Amino acid sequence: MWSASPDRYSRGESPARTGERASNRERVGSSGIGRNGPLVGLPVKTAGATDAAAGSSGGPAPAIMIAIGGRKTVPLADRAPAPGRLREAASTMTPKSGPATVPESSHSPAPYDGPTREEVLATRRQYLTPGLLTYYREPLLIVEGHMQYLWDDAGKQYLDGFAGIVTVSVGHCHPKIVEKVRDQVGKLQHATTIYLHPTAGEFARKLAEHMPADSGLTVSYFTNSGSEANEIAVLSSREFTGNSEVISLRNGYHGGTQGAMGLTAVGTWKFKGNPTVDVKHATPGYCYRCPFGLTYPSCDLKCARDVRDLIRHETSGEVACFIGETIQGVGGVVTPPPGYFATIYEIVREAGGLCVADEVQTGFGRTGSAFWGFENWGVTPDLVTMAKGIGNGIPLGACVTRPEVARMMANRVHFNTFGGNPVSMTQGLATLEVIDAEGIQANAREVGGHLKDRLSDLQARHPLIGEVRGMGLMLGVELVRDRTSKEPAASETAEILELCKGRGLLLGKGGLAGNVLRIKPPMCLTRADADFLVDCLDEALEIVENRMHGKTKN
Repeated sequence: MWSASPDRYSRGESPARTGERASNRERVGSSGIGRNGPLVGLPVKTAGATDAAAGSSGGPAPAIMIAIGGRKTVPLADRAPAPGRLREAASTMTPKSGPATVPESSHSPAPYDGPTREEVLATRRQYLTPGLLTYYREPLLIVEGHMQYLWDDAGKQYLDGFAGIVTVSVGHCHPKIVEKVRDQVGKLQHATTIYLHPTAGEFARKLAEHMPADSGLTVSYFTNSGSEANEIAVLSSREFTGNSEVISLRNGYHGGTQGAMGLTAVGTWKFKGNPTVDVKHATPGYCYRCPFGLTYPSCDLKCARDVRDLIRHETSGEVACFIGETIQGVGGVVTPPPGYFATIYEIVREAGGLCVADEVQTGFGRTGSAFWGFENWGVTPDLVTMAKGIGNGIPLGACVTRPEVARMMANRVHFNTFGGNPVSMTQGLATLEVIDAEGIQANAREVGGHLKDRLSDLQARHPLIGEVRGMGLMLGVELVRDRTSKEPAASETAEILELCKGRGLLLGKGGLAGNVLRIKPPMCLTRADADFLVDCLDEALEIVENRMHGKTKN
């Protein structure tokens, strides 16, 4: 049974900095120191079968005062929008005059002369693990990419609305990044951290400069993935506090290694033979499906305050850390209400724990209103983990923390063969430089705001849409069969992905029931791309809704 949930809270901008970010440059200095069943976010393996993959909007939010890293506290209501920010109401948009057409790219893909899609699929099935699943009834063979676009083996162009699962931050094969990586590959491909190489330190210094001023977040540990970065964060926290128990959130995802899977609380991602050790799962800030049946803000953030009871009843009373995605990604772009993280951080610190912000999906300007997702909520964590968008597609992750916490990794010998690899470091540094030079965060804010407005207009016209949520270019659209019962529309979501693919649009999906469209494109997305995305989705929604009501329009 899916119970009715409370009214949604404000759809407006969340508590975030909207101006230029402060940096740590002055302090850091310039020299630098279910195999047979459905899977969350992915389709089932049987072609044509029903998928089961696996926030908040409404009235005005209360005024919130935030101060980050020593910056001046400013009421959110008084914060001016970014220059040139014009959020037109979707109702004023010019109606489209025909089927949605993907904007034509100026890039000309090379003719594909490799094995056929059928041959690639057969080889994959024979030689790769059956744990690898694919989207779509007819799996897509992608052979080339440029910026926000992809091409298949037949030369068909697609708009990438999922960015390689929120990984391509500034565009596929961005020319500035390609140039620097090619140069590095020709000089030195690998040298471990037992030797010196200049790029790792320079990249770490740049990351420190992007942290809030006076946060002390200046020391990086580089890894290959977000799973590893989260493992480092938990290990460091346990060593620093001397406590072992960890608090994470239900509906959260933190990776696929043994420890990170224990932190994860989405059942379809948890293997029954993998033990969860000293991890307790707290209530997420999922207002659309509030487990307490309450409404924000009259709920007084019961979901967050419940952490105190969890610690009191299920732990020794002292914890190592709390870890949470600042917007839950795999769980369906679940966006917590204002004050949620501030409340939890206070409770966890009272219990002797550190606070970890998992920025694997939200970092590097994707939310538009802030460079890091945690800045939207007026909190400063003790450790920040990151991956995906940090390297624009290269295997790369990092854990950034304060020097006194980072020192814990010297308690024993700890080593990562590929952490700090010169090619990875070059691509990570080049990606960060592009984010800064090309105004990627501002584009995520402006184009993302336009996109969210237009998606909200679809919500007014399509009963399948239960909620539109998220920030910047990290957006989710939860689909339900009935807005009162909020029964998840899982098979309808899968069908919409199929219809969009046929029209040249690639989207993701998530949520425990697989009923949330995950819209997280490369952050170089244009307004024309955003309009195509919405128009395409509009067509797909109409077709599916007509079929639901016995109509035959295709």
